[in-house]
Amino acid sequence: MISYNIENGIDRQYTTATKNVKKLDKRPKDDELLLLYGLYKQVEEGDNTTSKPWAVNFKGVKKWEAWASQKGKNVNIAKQEYIDLVNSLSKKYA
Repeated sequence: MISYNIENGIDRQYTTATKNVKKLDKRPKDDELLLLYGLYKQVEEGDNTTSKPWAVNFKGVKKWEAWASQKGKNVNIAKQEYIDLVNSLSKKYA
């Protein structure tokens, strides 16, 4: 008998979501992209421990802040939020 492992299930869904987000017909809004980025970095690298970029690096600062806003979030929760966001964006932009 094969037992269902919830982590493997969420891992497969997360991998699928990372592929599906690249297939959107339209570009999501900047705030949606930043949320995707922050969740992705939290899943892949954990809490942001890097130095904040200089203020003149506006894009870098925004990305750093998006990742830092996810600090302390459990990896499986971040994966599920990423999956849910991609599913929402797929309905909105596909």
